[in-house]
Amino acid sequence: MEKRKMKPGAFFRRYFRIMVSGTVLICIILVAIFADQIAPMDPYKVDMYNINQRPGGEHIFGTDMYGRDLFSRVVHGTGISLSIAFIVSVIAMAIGTSLGLLVGYYKWADQVIMRFLEGWAAMPDLILTITLITVLGTGVDKVIIAMVMSRVTGICRLVRQQVLSLKEKEFVECAKASGASNLRVMFKYILPQCLSPLIIRFTSGMAGGIMGLAGLAFLGVGIDPRIPSWGGIINEGRAMVMAYPYQCAYAGVAIMITTLAFSILGDGLRDILDPKLR
Repeated sequence: MEKRKMKPGAFFRRYFRIMVSGTVLICIILVAIFADQIAPMDPYKVDMYNINQRPGGEHIFGTDMYGRDLFSRVVHGTGISLSIAFIVSVIAMAIGTSLGLLVGYYKWADQVIMRFLEGWAAMPDLILTITLITVLGTGVDKVIIAMVMSRVTGICRLVRQQVLSLKEKEFVECAKASGASNLRVMFKYILPQCLSPLIIRFTSGMAGGIMGLAGLAFLGVGIDPRIPSWGGIINEGRAMVMAYPYQCAYAGVAIMITTLAFSILGDGLRDILDPKLR
């Protein structure tokens, strides 16, 4: 039986959000990669003779209270925000997936590890992250560790739910009957069936990571305020937001566009990958 071809109209209706959000994200990634060429001015350079310059002329986005070029800081902040969010999402996905497979497949692990993770997840993510940073100390590496630890439980629960529904299926029983080891069953037969929800979770995790990093930087926690991150730019500009609103606006728009693009991409992928929505 021949597979019906999708009409152009139906194709664009189905993939429109993915194409638009994907295009936006590609542009943002290119900005991060070519930040030095796009914004050649030093984002760390302090110039007390040009403090609080309004947008225009040499400084497209104006300058902040230290005379630093805001356009350069926003552009270079793109790479910092994306890279930290990506590292956090990848590490959290790897740890959460491994734990989810373990607790979903073995009852003893579910009774021990999951009870601990449920208690761990009782605290809201932002408060938990701030608490961990307070204990671990400041620095980008400490921020990454804290953000990873606050996100593992949600991914673990997602994978555990998938494993519980899959491990009694016929193809898993056949694999066991053929002599496959438990690790082989988990990673070769069960894990591929979990990829669709994990991909969707990864995109939403990127949006959440960017928002979480911005929130931490806005609160002045973890990252050195001299590093040009979007949340840090807003934090520095809020003291003079009434007189110079542009010092917060550009970084805020960058956060909004990026998180919205990841969220729309995740929604589009969910509609395609989730069999219940097909």
